[in-house]
Amino acid sequence: MAEEFPAMCVRCAKRLCDPVIGANELPSIDRVPHFCPMKLFPEVVEQAIREYDKTDVKEFARLASVQEFECYEQTEKGLRTKFPRIEELIQFAEKCGYHKLGIAFCIGLANEARMLTDILESKGFSVASVCCKLGATAKERIGIKPEQKIEGPESWESMCNPIAQAEVLNTEKVDLAIMLGLCIGHDTLFIKYCRVPMTVLAVKDRVTGHNPLAALYLSQSYYGRLLDNKESADV
Repeated sequence: MAEEFPAMCVRCAKRLCDPVIGANELPSIDRVPHFCPMKLFPEVVEQAIREYDKTDVKEFARLASVQEFECYEQTEKGLRTKFPRIEELIQFAEKCGYHKLGIAFCIGLANEARMLTDILESKGFSVASVCCKLGATAKERIGIKPEQKIEGPESWESMCNPIAQAEVLNTEKVDLAIMLGLCIGHDTLFIKYCRVPMTVLAVKDRVTGHNPLAALYLSQSYYGRLLDNKESADV
């Protein structure tokens, strides 16, 4: 069944995993749709839930949920949010008792990385930072052709080096790594090689001021081309 019907939570209208019931009631998942992961992969879900029985995992998850709770407040006009993500980052790092933070940033966001460092240091954290061009290695090293260079075939261009960024922060033994604006693909490699706890402050979107959801929200209008049924160009 799993091969016929992939998990498709995005198509679920029932939300039986997050029911509106009282604290002393139990959710009923008997009527979940056929594509629900709880129906397709019950053993996988159960095994994942058992992971929270591990002391360190349970405490980390608890602190994350406390952080989520503290980002809301009840007012006379209803539920209201309180903190931007950067404040959440600071609060969560303090909850976890982290002291040394690491920033892996894109060179195009060097100014933002400096501002972030200043803020984190002002809160008492020690901060290590690594730029994406770490290693000063020519793009030819990974097979980039002259005509594929951003500044043109006659220019030297250093390849992005997210593996080195990850390994430096691993070596620094930071308590938490923060990814700031790495390119798609480069961010994937950083995540793959990072062996310390990691979070993301911002992702890169060169067009929308690093707010990729803007194009998603406009996919029914100005960015309607996103829904065009066309194959991607060959690389």
